[in-house]
Amino acid sequence: MENNEKNVYGGDVVAGRNPVAEALRAHRPIDCIYMAKGQRGGQLAVILAKAKELGIPVKEADSRKLDHLCNGASHQGVAAVAAAREYASWEDMLALAEARGEPPLLVICDGLEDPHNLGAVIRAAECAGAHGVIIPKRRSVGLTYAVGKASAGAVEYLPVARVQNLTALLEELKARGLWCFAADMDGQPWDQTDFTGPAAIVIGSEGRGVSRLVKETCDGVVSLPVLGQVNSLNASVAAGVLLYEAVRQRKGRSGK
Repeated sequence: MENNEKNVYGGDVVAGRNPVAEALRAHRPIDCIYMAKGQRGGQLAVILAKAKELGIPVKEADSRKLDHLCNGASHQGVAAVAAAREYASWEDMLALAEARGEPPLLVICDGLEDPHNLGAVIRAAECAGAHGVIIPKRRSVGLTYAVGKASAGAVEYLPVARVQNLTALLEELKARGLWCFAADMDGQPWDQTDFTGPAAIVIGSEGRGVSRLVKETCDGVVSLPVLGQVNSLNASVAAGVLLYEAVRQRKGRSGK
């Protein structure tokens, strides 16, 4: 494998110390960097510092993981996985809403780890006319090739931002006039929640839901009815239902 080809997962991988360092220097969109466990000296220390400066997550990996990621190519203990596209900023999303003359509608994903789920959320958000999706830098899948594929091309049209701290983000959004709602089981009914104004909907992770601190920082909690035996909906399905409730309200349509 060359230093920049498709890996076994279908995404672009930059393998080796010099190629990764050059990719960082050129500000190539990078989703994350995998570095061999226990190796932090020499050029790897420089790569680590540059990644930290650019806000790119660095994950430890054993040699088998790196070998698999790079299809057995010489990686010298480091490999970078390119993002499907460049990340936007949440300020870009508010500017997009303003340019459209619409109240902002954002989706915040609190720790989604399944690329198919995140891709489906991005697809639903783009179809519903939302202005962006926001994910955390840690404990979340990024804009990988699999996410882009699952979004059915929606990542090409919808801004996706990645932030360091979701609670700090929520405070910033609230200060800008957005109402932030966490989707969870113990909230007010989805159809009795006002989504007509500037709003952000927080969708929790597949297993843990919305984290406690994020939930406490939100203005309210909104719930969907679960009438069957399974006690929760898939994250992307919940996002889609809530987004289209916002669409219904914003279009002024009744339930008749």
